[in-house]
Amino acid sequence: MKRDTPHILLVNPWIHDFAAYDVWAKPLGLLTLASILRFHGFNITYLDCLDRFHPKASQTDPYARNGRGPYLKTKIPKPGGLEDIPRNFSRYGIKEKWFREDLRCIETPDLVLMTSMMTYWYTGVQETINVIKETFSDVTIVLGGIYASLCYEHALNHSGAHRIVTGPGEKHLLEMVGECTGFSVNAKFDPDDLDTYPYPAFEIQKKINYIPLQTSKGCPFACKYCASHYLNPKRMVRSPESVVEEIRYHLKKYKVKDFVFYDDALLVDAEKHAIPMLEGIINAGLKIRFHTPNAVHIREISRQTARLMFQAGFKTLRLGLETTSLEIRNDLDKKVTVTEFTQAVTCLKEAGFDKNMIGVYLLAGLPGQQTELIENSIQSVKQTGATPILAYYSPIPKTSLWDQAVASSRYPLESDPIFTNNAILPCQNEPFSWKTISRLKKLAAK
Repeated sequence: MKRDTPHILLVNPWIHDFAAYDVWAKPLGLLTLASILRFHGFNITYLDCLDRFHPKASQTDPYARNGRGPYLKTKIPKPGGLEDIPRNFSRYGIKEKWFREDLRCIETPDLVLMTSMMTYWYTGVQETINVIKETFSDVTIVLGGIYASLCYEHALNHSGAHRIVTGPGEKHLLEMVGECTGFSVNAKFDPDDLDTYPYPAFEIQKKINYIPLQTSKGCPFACKYCASHYLNPKRMVRSPESVVEEIRYHLKKYKVKDFVFYDDALLVDAEKHAIPMLEGIINAGLKIRFHTPNAVHIREISRQTARLMFQAGFKTLRLGLETTSLEIRNDLDKKVTVTEFTQAVTCLKEAGFDKNMIGVYLLAGLPGQQTELIENSIQSVKQTGATPILAYYSPIPKTSLWDQAVASSRYPLESDPIFTNNAILPCQNEPFSWKTISRLKKLAAK
């Protein structure tokens, strides 16, 4: 019997990798699509293969480490071509048995929507889709997200999904669902106006231990190593008032204390956006903690923005420096100079931030990058009184650095996204070395 309203299953897939950790990682795009569907009358079910708080998992404190924590992991065979890496390879997330049981407990959906993240995690997407097909063999599966957008042809040929969607999903969601289910509705929001979006459907999670926030989409910079400009070519910004209102709403409803900014350019055009937003948070007297794992643009940090961030409750501040090496710096991006970085850290320390709160991302494993240059960058950051954090480079298709990465890699990057895994330092000429990694980690932590 045909239902009056379609039932849509949304799935966050497993991760397959050498290492993975939940550093405030929620599928915000998928949760937003869920809210839009529910807002338009669809019945939805959500299954999260990365759920750290699954009912069958060992119970842990969801608020420890401000909401961060380890995923459950199961050792699995390494993908072909990576046998030379002396590390274990694992499935991160809930046990396969639990996922199969969860699928059997829900009614057959009319459509499955799945997201994808890192390009080299696609084998986790494959496995998730295969399990869904074994349970619901006749249901259409649509795959979107980062891997689907950056590696469309590969996803089309290898993911197992029936349909691949690229780019931001909100704009074409209702039309696509209508095509797949025959159930058409008129949009009650403007895809080009973030202020009209319904809040993400956090309530469909089993546990809400922190709230992700996205106050803008896109980035005005086009750094050679980053795909943000490709994934979100249009810069969209919410009104400061709407952000403060959303924070108040979630705080009252869920009683959470940790809020995480997912913006790629939180402080850009601060006079119109970040400053009034921060002032609104301070004036509202909201006693909460903020974290910026995506990093903020250093050039936008002034005495005023530093003071406001500290007063608003920013506890984990990440800065996107990437390197202090001038020969690399000028080639990678135009977003900051070393002098501007030093001035920004000074402003942050004057505002009250200490070195444990100020983390500075430094890229390691860039094409042709010498270890000595990474070590020099680590020392330069430590001299300012900030904390260096190594971010291992992953070659990303559609970026300006891709061709250089392909030419320098010891792996055939273009043949398979699995070789772009940052854990294997694919753009270093010499084989993977724990000795090099350990030396850099010790230097950064010393």
